[in-house]
Amino acid sequence: MNSRVDNLVRRRVEDVDEIMLFILPAVYLLSSNGGRKKRPRHTSKLSGKEKLKEILEGHPKNCCVAFRMEPIVFREIADFLKREHLLRDTRGVRVDERLGFFLFMLSHNASYEDLQYEFKHSGETIHRHIKAVFNIIPALTYRFVKPAIGTGTHWKISTDPRFFPYFENCLGAIDGTHIPITIGEEKQAPYRNRKGTLSQNVMLACDFDLNFTFISSGWEGSATDARVLRSALLRGFHVPEGKYYLVDGGYANTPSFLAPYRGVRYHLKEFGHGHHRPSNYKELFNHRHALLRNHIERAIGVLKKRFPILKIGTHHPIKNQVKIPAAAVIFHNLIRMYNGDEGWLDHQPDNIPPEDFVDLPEGDDHYNNDVMSLTSQIDNGNYLRDMIAMNMWNDYSHNQS
Repeated sequence: MNSRVDNLVRRRVEDVDEIMLFILPAVYLLSSNGGRKKRPRHTSKLSGKEKLKEILEGHPKNCCVAFRMEPIVFREIADFLKREHLLRDTRGVRVDERLGFFLFMLSHNASYEDLQYEFKHSGETIHRHIKAVFNIIPALTYRFVKPAIGTGTHWKISTDPRFFPYFENCLGAIDGTHIPITIGEEKQAPYRNRKGTLSQNVMLACDFDLNFTFISSGWEGSATDARVLRSALLRGFHVPEGKYYLVDGGYANTPSFLAPYRGVRYHLKEFGHGHHRPSNYKELFNHRHALLRNHIERAIGVLKKRFPILKIGTHHPIKNQVKIPAAAVIFHNLIRMYNGDEGWLDHQPDNIPPEDFVDLPEGDDHYNNDVMSLTSQIDNGNYLRDMIAMNMWNDYSHNQS
């Protein structure tokens, strides 16, 4: 009996010895890195604060490449955020650094790993401060993306006989644009657009100074422009009585949203060099409508050139992906408010490789009669459009004779 117990104890001891042969080296490696000192990740002589200083005090183009704006504009925005207590300095990170993290992310589609490398902070620090800026995007949108209030006629209309008095009640232009979105497979179906890619359909309005005055983001890529407009109206987007926006053929023609005539020359290239002049009131209206509505196409073009993250899927949670177009619009308006330049964008390569851009559809070409509240107003819209177009044609014909 005693020999059996002795043998059992001996085998248990041997088993424990074998296990310890594996455990002890692992514990040693984890606790002491095998006798070697732990290597610090951030070995650059420049801290995040010093890196930002180098960018802001170096050649202005360096700041344009890093943050898509000039140093003076960056400082003005940082000072505003601090002055208004929208962001605060913390013990380790100042407001201008937090702004730098966010703008670098927005300008380059930079991951948190990229930002750690660039600004020499921990992943937790980067994540916390990026989140802080995302959290103030709604407040900044409310403050800097304001619908036109409808007082007076814009000088680009009032000083141009092609547009005045015909478009004197026009507030601006509206268009829909698709922005890529990344979402779980089980939720993808409604976001799949007619090109088969995943996107959100974003509605944008701008004035004739190329400032954005409204944004509605987050709608599924399968939604029509007209449905996104209806949603915006239900959520508070308002057009003052007697005023209107210019829209394209993807919207219903109503007294508040004036669309071009269908089946008639419209795009500016159709009236370009070598083409006949407008031959009737519908063509003349369409030509001048296109000249004015081109402001929204130009504004969106500048926005996506400045922030090409709007052309690519991102790694952010869906709630932040919806805020990214709004963030880009906010900074676009702030850059213009602080007299930032955009001419340099014409010769600036994209910060993100174009081969990574998602193939996206343009706005809708035709209204599908899918919004009853808008369809019911078409007759009144047609009457207003005909009245404007015929007055325009009468004056045009008189001046040509």
